[in-house]
Amino acid sequence: MVGWFRITSYICVLKNLIPMNQLVKIINSSVGRKLIMALTGLFLCTFLLEHLYGNILLYNNDGGEAFDEYSHSMVHNLLIRIVEVLLFAAIIVHAFQGIVLTRKNAAARPVNYAIKKDSETSSWFSRNMMLTGAFVLFFIVVHLYSFFVPYRISGLDEGQAVSQLVKESFENGWYSLFYFVSVLLLASHLNHGFQSAFQTMGINNKKYSPLIKIGGTAFAVLIFLGFASFPVVFYFGWMG
Repeated sequence: MVGWFRITSYICVLKNLIPMNQLVKIINSSVGRKLIMALTGLFLCTFLLEHLYGNILLYNNDGGEAFDEYSHSMVHNLLIRIVEVLLFAAIIVHAFQGIVLTRKNAAARPVNYAIKKDSETSSWFSRNMMLTGAFVLFFIVVHLYSFFVPYRISGLDEGQAVSQLVKESFENGWYSLFYFVSVLLLASHLNHGFQSAFQTMGINNKKYSPLIKIGGTAFAVLIFLGFASFPVVFYFGWMG
């Protein structure tokens, strides 16, 4: 709460000190866009943890009752509905800023030099954040179509619970494979993105860099193992 109050205070101070046209220029600058990418990315990381917690309820030996109750309570919680809107907005903004920054970076340097230089100093995943990000965005669309649309918009079949929908979806081998690969690419995207977010905010100095790197990798591994477990467990029938 104190941290949020400080951020709000800083925004108010900046609003008074910086004219609106200057503020727009800052937001549209590379630094401003990277900061927006960092903040929306960290917000999405927070959501992933909450989403993973909810999904783990599927492992309760209660026929999906805890997961169904959790899903029902989330749908009928006004605060969650507001956060949901912010979540969709964050996804769109994050993707848009990623596209803009990638195009600007590509236009600002010679292609041959960039490929040769980057391949010597960075990993394939860090050089292809746009590619993995695009696949993750496609995965989100498919995921929403598979679960969000039938549960929240079109409606489930009569007598069907959302936990049953999840189980039936993961019993499909192609969908489980797609989900598993998508989570793997999501984890690789998070591993680099998590560290880049702190670097953008100026926290990734020599003192904290090793801790942030370990934290980013640990977070990516946690997300991968957590979400990748669902298609494996349900496809092979390890849950009743």
